[in-house]
Amino acid sequence: MRQVDLTLVRKYDVPGPRYTSYPTALQFAELDESAYARAIESSPLRDQDISLYFHIPFCATLCFYCACNKIITKKRTHAESYLRLLYRELELKAGLLPGRAVCQLHFGGGTPTFLSDQQIGDLMDEVRRHFRLRDDADGEFSIEIDPRTVDAARIRALRAAGFNRLSMGVQDFDPAVQKAVNRIQSFEATRTAIDAARESGFRSVSVDLIYGLPHQSVASVDRTLDQVIELLPDRISIYNYAHLPDRFMPQTRIRAEDLPAPEEKLRILGRCIEKLAHDAGYVYIGMDHFARPEDELAVAQREGTLHRNFQGYSTWSDRDLVAFGVSAISAIGNLYAQNVKPLDAYTRLLEAGRLPIEKGVLIDADDLIRKAVIMALICNFELDCAAVERRFDINFADYFADELARLGGFVDDGLLDLDAGRIRVNEAGRLFIRNICMCFD
Repeated sequence: MRQVDLTLVRKYDVPGPRYTSYPTALQFAELDESAYARAIESSPLRDQDISLYFHIPFCATLCFYCACNKIITKKRTHAESYLRLLYRELELKAGLLPGRAVCQLHFGGGTPTFLSDQQIGDLMDEVRRHFRLRDDADGEFSIEIDPRTVDAARIRALRAAGFNRLSMGVQDFDPAVQKAVNRIQSFEATRTAIDAARESGFRSVSVDLIYGLPHQSVASVDRTLDQVIELLPDRISIYNYAHLPDRFMPQTRIRAEDLPAPEEKLRILGRCIEKLAHDAGYVYIGMDHFARPEDELAVAQREGTLHRNFQGYSTWSDRDLVAFGVSAISAIGNLYAQNVKPLDAYTRLLEAGRLPIEKGVLIDADDLIRKAVIMALICNFELDCAAVERRFDINFADYFADELARLGGFVDDGLLDLDAGRIRVNEAGRLFIRNICMCFD
């Protein structure tokens, strides 16, 4: 960030995808459920291990900034009926995937720890009944937690259930910010969860922060960063808060006049990058992700094996991803398929013995080429154009003539280099990687 003129940040401050997929969810359209089975049968990855994702939508309290698909309730009985639906979806989809082993699994939400320890253990048992999970040393099994819903005993129970990676939201430790977004979470509760995770043998702990929240300033976020660095998480994500109250009803409870001014927000972002990447020794993976140098994420990036999926950056190579629960998105072969979002529609379809799929997109030949380019840039910040030519039998300069011309502005701004058949994004350019990828979208 020391190398970046803030005028460039303003210049490239436009909405853009996070490219956890390509094409993105904006291109999803109505999809027949029969396409799901066809995608499994024709997937070029059908002989490899798979990844599983489970969406647990429930939260006991509402965080005003949240744009996730969630259900706010304190009634724990809702979890019981939802689990019965998940079991039914597991049965239906596992029947299409006989003999596939699982190398990666993630529980997201919502708040997965809305479920009791017994319910989480039962769900993991049901997963093992239908799929063969890799050994703990070989597989990556993660869960998102809310530190306000766990104690040391619950963390130990999660480890006993088979999870070996943990991620948790913090957002900000400043009391005024927490009050304004309706998420009161103490530093002590967060530290208890992280300490218990380490004592229980979790391989990695991740912390999520948000910048641009009400009442934040460079000074207040700097204090939060000091506290987070004290906890020494293996990975840190710092997400940009986009205030869109017309789209997300909970955000109407955040007063626009309490948000940091655009200039202050830019300074907050600059301080986050400077403090973590330059002062605290974290590797700036890209966009909003940081990792300790010895973390598998940083190692994968150094070795050129970093990948990206719907959960963000990943150390695993491209795998078929089978997703369960409301709004969850599967990525199988050349198909993206998203489940219905409303719980009543999800219930109705599963009770009728149907896959709860609503929409998606089939990836065509051009999509595959563009996906390869975008994923290489967003993960490795470098692209070997000749390798793309060999893989897809194209002339890169001809195929992407217009796109290369659009990259000229980034070259002029000192954010990337084009030479000898390679595109190299420099350190300053990593901040604008989404904008660079959009040239190929």
